[in-house]
Amino acid sequence: MKKEIWGPGNMLYPVPAVLVSCADRGGNRNLFTAAWTGTVCSDPAMLYVSVRPERWSYHMIEETGEFVVNLTTERLAYAADLAGVTSGRNTDKWALLHLTPEESEKVRAPRIAECPVNLECRVVRTIPLGSHTMFLAEVLAVLVDASLLDERGKLDLGRAHLIAYSHGEYRSLGPVLGTFGFSVRKKKTKGEKTRGGRRK
Repeated sequence: MKKEIWGPGNMLYPVPAVLVSCADRGGNRNLFTAAWTGTVCSDPAMLYVSVRPERWSYHMIEETGEFVVNLTTERLAYAADLAGVTSGRNTDKWALLHLTPEESEKVRAPRIAECPVNLECRVVRTIPLGSHTMFLAEVLAVLVDASLLDERGKLDLGRAHLIAYSHGEYRSLGPVLGTFGFSVRKKKTKGEKTRGGRRK
């Protein structure tokens, strides 16, 4: 396979396309789109979001140390893009995007009612990196829409129709190719008994 050599760049795709909501101590609130975000630790549950210091939301997160990461869906793709190209300095993006701020459980920053999953976060470390500053945060609470739970109460994120961002494009997620551990899971042979004692 022949490949071209390119210089350093952000080519780790796809990545999440999330809406981050925040507020300052004066009661001003805003939301913005972030793709430079991800999981960094499972215990304690932690994630990060990297923000340019010139963004209007930057001072809100820096001041309060709190924000909410809201997962986006196919229906919210337009809102996610508009939130990323519009400044909250002179625009009420909540009204512009027809999104509803809800009171959060653990932080003062509002969460977005229309998003199926909300992760309430508190910053534990701020790391200036260059063009962006990374806010490393602990997840204090996760809110999940009840419609995403199956009859056994198991979370089925496929029902949410989440989207990803890949090299300038918002994309829906494709079909399931496997589940965690499927590559090493032992396959049942013909005639093998199941747990209930019945043969396949």
